[in-house]
Amino acid sequence: MFAAIIGFIVAFLLIFARVPVAMALGLVGFMGYVWLLDWSPAITMLTLTTSSNTLNYNLAVIPLFILMGNLIAGAGVSMDLYRAAQAFIGRRRGGLALATIVSSGGFAAVCGSSVATAVTMGRIAIPSMRQYGYADSLSTATVAAGATLGILIPPSIIMVIYGIATETSIGHLFAAGVIPGILGVIGYMFAVKLAVILNPAAAPPSTASSFREKMTALRKTWLVGLLFAVVLGGIYAGIFTATEAGGIGASGALLVAMFRKVDIRNYYLIFKDTAQTTAMLFAILIGAHAFSEFINLTGADRMVLEMVTASGLAPWMTIGIILLIYIFLGCLLDSLAMMLLTLPMFFPVVMGLGYDPVWFGIVIVMVIELALITPPMGMNLFIVRAVAPEVPLITIIKGITPFVLLDLARVLLIVAFPVIALWLPNYLFN
Repeated sequence: MFAAIIGFIVAFLLIFARVPVAMALGLVGFMGYVWLLDWSPAITMLTLTTSSNTLNYNLAVIPLFILMGNLIAGAGVSMDLYRAAQAFIGRRRGGLALATIVSSGGFAAVCGSSVATAVTMGRIAIPSMRQYGYADSLSTATVAAGATLGILIPPSIIMVIYGIATETSIGHLFAAGVIPGILGVIGYMFAVKLAVILNPAAAPPSTASSFREKMTALRKTWLVGLLFAVVLGGIYAGIFTATEAGGIGASGALLVAMFRKVDIRNYYLIFKDTAQTTAMLFAILIGAHAFSEFINLTGADRMVLEMVTASGLAPWMTIGIILLIYIFLGCLLDSLAMMLLTLPMFFPVVMGLGYDPVWFGIVIVMVIELALITPPMGMNLFIVRAVAPEVPLITIIKGITPFVLLDLARVLLIVAFPVIALWLPNYLFN
C-alpha cells in the first residue's frame, strides 16, 4: 500500500508539472516494478504492455474514429449544421446561442472530440454571434459548454479508452451515452434561455428564415445524418462491432469529403493530425497500462476495497466521495490523465460495491465534461480563449457558471437514477 501511495503522489506531481501523461504514468509504473521486483520483470512487463496495446485489434477503433472526425471537420460539415440550426431556431432571442448548442451536439455525434468541437464551432459561432450583438460572456461560454458534448454523445474517444481500460463493452457505453447526451443539450439550452431572461441585452433577436431557406439548410446535412445513423445504428442493431463501425465511419467520412470536393492538400493535414493524435493516445494507453500493472502488483486496489467494506460506509457515500475526488482533480489535471490515473484504484472498488461498469463509465465521462469547463484548469475555457483571444478569460468564466451548475445537477441526476443511462443499452442488447 505504501508503494502505491508513493506511486500516486509521484505520478500526480509529474502530471501537474506538465510532464507528458504517457511518460509520467509509464515511468512511475516501470520504476515501481523495479522497486518491488527487479529490472528484468519490469522490462518484461513493459515489453508485454507495449505489444498488447499496439497489436490489440479492438484498439483500431481509436484511429478510425479520429480519422472520421477529422474528415468530417475538414469537409466543412460543422458550418452546415450550424446554419441548419440557425435557420430553425435562430430568430428567437438567444437563438444563435441555442443553434450553437444544437449544432455542437450534431457535430459531436460524428466527431467524438471535445477539443475539435470547441475549435471548430468556436471559429464559426463566435463571429456570427458577435455580428448580431451577443455578449462575449454568453457566446464564448456557449461554445465551451456545447463542445463538452463531444465526449458524451457517441461515438466518443474517451468512452472507447474507458471501455478498453476496463474491458467494458464499447457498444453498451455508446448506447448509455445517448440519453445523458440529449439531457445535456436540453440543459445547456435551458442555461442559455436563463441567461437571456436575466440579461436580455446579452442576446438580441435575429431575423427569421423563410421555409425555403430552412429546407435548403436542412438538405445540406443529410449526409452527416446518414453517416451517424449507419455507424451507431449498425452497432446498436448488432450488425457490426465498434471497430468495424469505426472502419465504416472513416470510409463514409472519406466519401463525404470527396463529395464536398475537399482540397487535396487538406488530406495530408487530416491524415497527419490523425496519426499524431493516435500516436499520443497509444503512448498514453501504454503508460497507463504499465501504471495499472504496478498498482495491481501492490495490491492497493484490494486493500482499499477491504477498507471501504470494513468502514461500514453506505455504497452511495463511497460513490459520492469518489465523485468529489474526480471533481477536485478535474480542476487541476487533464481529463484523460485524471481518468487513467485513478481507474486502477477506483474501478475495482466500484465493481466490488456492485455497481454497473457501464453506468460508472458514463458518470466518469460526465464528470470529465464538468471538469472541461470548471475553472481554473477547464481545458475548453482555454481553447475558446485561444479561438477568441480578445475576450478576457474572466469574461468566459463568468458566462460559464450556469452551465457548470447545470452539469453538476445532471451528474447528480444520473448518480441518483442510474436507469436513465442504463435503460437504452439494456433495451438494445438484453
